[in-house]
Order: sequence, then structure tokens, then C-alpha cells
Amino acid sequence: MEPPFQESGATYLVRGATLRAPKPEPALYLVATPIGNLSDVTLRALDIIAGADVLACEDTRVTQKLLSRYGIRRRLFAYHEHNAAESGPALLDELEAGRSVALVSDAGTPLVSDPGFRLGEEAIARGLPVVPIPGASAPLAALCASGLPSDAFFFAGFLPVKDGARLAKLETLTRVPSTLIFFEAPHRIAESLAAMAEGLGPRPAAVCRELTKAYETIYRGTLPDLAERFAAMERVRGEIVVCVGPPAEEQAASGDVDTILRGLLAEMKPAKAAQEAVKLTGLPRRELYQRALDLKGGA
Repeated sequence: MEPPFQESGATYLVRGATLRAPKPEPALYLVATPIGNLSDVTLRALDIIAGADVLACEDTRVTQKLLSRYGIRRRLFAYHEHNAAESGPALLDELEAGRSVALVSDAGTPLVSDPGFRLGEEAIARGLPVVPIPGASAPLAALCASGLPSDAFFFAGFLPVKDGARLAKLETLTRVPSTLIFFEAPHRIAESLAAMAEGLGPRPAAVCRELTKAYETIYRGTLPDLAERFAAMERVRGEIVVCVGPPAEEQAASGDVDTILRGLLAEMKPAKAAQEAVKLTGLPRRELYQRALDLKGGA
């Protein structure tokens, strides 16, 4: 597949003013695009989108909406996970021939949970210049709105779909001393929040839906509260980012935890004891349940 080249004299429109895009230097430009509100695009991004020799995008229909908004008329080159094996080498060949290639995703920054990672990696391996064009970012927008600590954060992407793998993944994140950021699909958000409540404990969290769009909504509360709230919803729509606060700095020592669990086990079964111990220790329910089983077995 031969990439379409840009004709000279590229222009774009901003609030009625016609601006001419300069010709970019040969490089792979990773261009951030709006995550919802098309006004969030940067002037530098428009310069690159309009002026690059080749404009590669994830979905030509989505990118065309952005181009139409800013009066940019040009052909698009599709690059996505289903055709990356064929399209990627073609784009790299254009870079090696001294042309500029702009890569945009459907929303946000290319390479973040996006097939563009592979193209950037291969360009760097070939010694080709890679230039970031920063802009909108769903994880950062959610973090800012969450009210959770932002001095350190860990982007964890999408959790696994299957229950066992999801809990196993959460277990690896329990000791990360940072705010955790996840992407999630609307049809899985309720079960994912329930798994987070079980795997991470009653941490403060925020579910950010449809960021920058007309129906932007941010739900805040503890993970158990949010899990219960979303489980009661008939249907959830839109793109979702979940932020979860870091583990409490001061948690009960292991000896104290055992004392608490032994007292609870004298009156209730391990599952119920673990559930009650979560409120007293702030530790994940799964961890407390396993410890309760160990104590019950050794009694």
C-alpha cells in the first residue's frame, strides 16, 4: 500500500482565520488529538496534521471529523492493529526516504494503549527521528479531576477480562505507592470496580466518564461504594477512566492483623471475617481472606 502524499500549500482554519502550515522536517510525529472536545487540539498539532507528507490514522472516519472541523483537506493513510504488519513497513520506508509522517490515534496520545507503540519502537530501532506533539490525555485529565494524590501515579491500562487474571493483576498493584489509573469499557465497569474493591481494599477512587464531552461525569467515593453504585445502574455508556488512591501509609502490622482476624474468626466464617477486617485495617479483602484461611487452618 503506497501512502498518499500531501500537496504543497496546506492550510487550516481557526475561528475564521486561514493559517498556512509550515513543512515539517522529516520525522515520525506522534500527534495527540482531542479525547472528546475538538477545541482541545493544539495549533502545533494542526500544523503537523496539515503539513506532514503523510498523515496516518487509526480510523479514517474519526480523523476526518477533526479535519473537517479545521478545514483541512487531505488524504488519509490507515494504520491500526489489524493492518500494522503491512502499513507499518510502508510508513517506515517513507521516513527513510526523507519524508515526514504524522501519526494520530482516534483520541488522545498515540502509543498509550494504542498500536502506534510498535511503529515508534521500530522507527527508533532504525535510528529515525521521533517527535512527540503533546496534547490531550485521558489519564492526566482524569487524574486532575479525581482529587487524588498526583505527585506519583501509575498507568495500568485495561485490566484483564477474566476474573482470575484480573484479580492476579490487581494483586501485583496492591503495593504500588501511587495513584493507579485504569481504562475500562462501560459494560465491564461494575465488575471491574467490584474486583478492585476486593483486590485493593476500600481505597478512595474516582470514575471519570466521557471526559471533555457534553455528558462528562465524575463519580467519587470508596471502591466498595462505587462498585455498589455502578452495579445498580441499568446501563453505562461512554469512555471511562478509573483513578484509585494509593495504599494508606500507615496500615496495621502483620501481628495486629492476625490479632484482629483471630478475634473475628471466633465469631464468624473466614469470608465474613475478612470483610469486616477490611474496615479495620484498610488491607485488600483478598489478602485478608487468605490470611484468615491460614489462621483457621492452623488453629
